[in-house]
Amino acid sequence: MSDWTQKLPEAAQEYIAGRRLDEVECLVSDLAGVAKGKAMPASKFGKQKFFHLPNSIFAQTITGDYADMPDESEFTEPDMVLVPDFSTATAVPWTADWTLQVIHDVLDQKGEPVPMAPRNVLKHLVKLYADQGWRPIVAPEMEFYIVARNIDPNQPVIPPVGRSGRRVMANQAYSMSAVDEYGKVIDDIYDFAEAQGLEIDGIVQEGGAGQVELNLSHGDPVVLADEVFYFKRLIREAALRHDSFATFMAKPIEGEPGSAMHIHQSVVDIKTGKNIFADAKGNETDAFMHFIAGMQNYLPAVVALMAPYVNSYRRYVPDFAAPINLEWGRDNRTTGLRVPISEPAARRLENRLPGMDCNPYLGMVATMVCGYLGLMEKKMPRPEKVGNAYIDSDELPTTLGDALDLFSECQPVRDVLGSEFCDIYEAVKRNEYKEFLQVISPWEREHLLLNV
Repeated sequence: MSDWTQKLPEAAQEYIAGRRLDEVECLVSDLAGVAKGKAMPASKFGKQKFFHLPNSIFAQTITGDYADMPDESEFTEPDMVLVPDFSTATAVPWTADWTLQVIHDVLDQKGEPVPMAPRNVLKHLVKLYADQGWRPIVAPEMEFYIVARNIDPNQPVIPPVGRSGRRVMANQAYSMSAVDEYGKVIDDIYDFAEAQGLEIDGIVQEGGAGQVELNLSHGDPVVLADEVFYFKRLIREAALRHDSFATFMAKPIEGEPGSAMHIHQSVVDIKTGKNIFADAKGNETDAFMHFIAGMQNYLPAVVALMAPYVNSYRRYVPDFAAPINLEWGRDNRTTGLRVPISEPAARRLENRLPGMDCNPYLGMVATMVCGYLGLMEKKMPRPEKVGNAYIDSDELPTTLGDALDLFSECQPVRDVLGSEFCDIYEAVKRNEYKEFLQVISPWEREHLLLNV
């Protein structure tokens, strides 16, 4: 083995043991969470310490267009320096040859972290927690749909045909036989995850037709965001093997529930290793209440990070199992902020607002920045919501444009996340929103063409 291969995690070393490694994929996440980078022969990768990509990848919209740079500077696309983070190296088991993928740190030419890179924003936030003596712990839940191939965007997305030969049906939450309908896809997800050294805490059928939830074990936010980044890719590849698509759209099928990325978060004292949300007697602490208050006070300002597309807001509708409120409650799934049943050491808050379409790094950022500001400001939350909280609420924005206005105007959030990131994120999203508003929908043609 060459020197660099000995830096790899155990699972990656096992994957290439006794084999000739052909290729290495050098990856970074753009603002949308799309994997950008370059692939190269493993022999070349081993001889280089870093690689280059232009900074314009963080100004690219989901349609492939480019937003104007917020500072009105000329768009010269200077190179960024990509340095491999070997702890993230993992297999690419769906390729025809032996390939590894590695997430890279993104630096400027002076060696400083590029502030626009989502992974760097998350790392910065983790450091702010550490500066206060805290270590944030998260556990994400991934919801997604397995759907029939859709090669014509003008046609609606429909559920896949299962092994029974019938279209998969909705309203089968937690049904094992429903999961078995697309069991071959699930089998490949497990196999790919095992080859990559990724741990799955559990897989269940959700309420939508072909909707699945995959849970991950709790841990470090950057590590878990990396895993969600990898999981999105491997799940899509597993579905493609079986003539279907996997989609992480917030609302892919009309009349079906949306897909969320619920995030559980707790905070541990670095010195003692104890959860700061529980005292010595196991009772809830003031810090826990401050954390909840921060979520209530600042979540509206970061909805643009958790719901980044026009489709995201189709999930925020009543009666579709998506909490559209800022209430908190113990073991109450109708509240946007849920305190699950747990032992005191595992006390945590579940943020049920992020959609699965969000960039996983920025989904973590959104929930963590609100909690951080709450811990720093030490305010108290509203009283606990007891009973059904599935009600209309005017506390959350209902369109991407409104969400971006709140994001732009919230100075405490901007101060924590940095103006360079906030400005480029807003510019990209406003560009996407403007593009969407120029599209005429079938609904408009059906109801307005001859009636108004």
